[in-house]
Amino acid sequence: MGEEKAQNQYRGRLAPTPSGYLHEGNIKTFKVAMQRAKTANGKLFLRMDDLDSARCKHDYFDACVEDLRCAGLCWDTLADMQDAAGIYRQSYRMQFYVKALQNLIKSGLIYQCNRTRSEIRKAGIKSHSGEEYLFPEKWRGRYDYQTGDHNPIHQNWRLATNRSERITFRDGRLGELNFQIGKDFSDFLVWRKDGIPAYEFATVVDDHLMGITEIVRGEDLLVSSARQCLLFDVLKYTRPKFFHCS
Repeated sequence: MGEEKAQNQYRGRLAPTPSGYLHEGNIKTFKVAMQRAKTANGKLFLRMDDLDSARCKHDYFDACVEDLRCAGLCWDTLADMQDAAGIYRQSYRMQFYVKALQNLIKSGLIYQCNRTRSEIRKAGIKSHSGEEYLFPEKWRGRYDYQTGDHNPIHQNWRLATNRSERITFRDGRLGELNFQIGKDFSDFLVWRKDGIPAYEFATVVDDHLMGITEIVRGEDLLVSSARQCLLFDVLKYTRPKFFHCS
């Protein structure tokens, strides 16, 4: 939907998760996002990343909207994607994530995986930064679309990465950034067995459908951005630009 618009107009987004109250860092980042949209004479949209119903509560949702408005933030609406209150909500858009998942299954780029976080930690392979544990390549599975379950939303699905590949993108503040698959991150979840898409997967699908041209976020999410770049590539979506705040 959004690629033609993305070529012509700046489109940014605020994407809080209503699993708690907003903090000062959230507001700071969102203000940067709003300023960059204004400077570019573009659009800024509000999207609630509220897929996890066990964590995302209605009270937090309402408080989030109120806090954004109290902080002086404002946003545009997407007429074909919003709820009755004029807000884009991921929880209303499951069919789009399922469709993208099925496309990845057909491509053979993901596989079912029942390994737990505890097992991955015990394997003891840390990333270059030491901030996460890498998924052992010897545990990688395979999926045969011809014989497998074609409605597999209640399975864990993991992306099979190429460990010789580097992910490179240019950040609007930090310049060119490089990440090595197999050192900075490895095979990661795109779908959870409780029937919910993983954060990065859902984010990429929505950023594509919304026609987002730049993602403004905190510098603590650099590796997450690299994973998202890889997902944009394997889904054959156009990558947006990135701007990571300090």
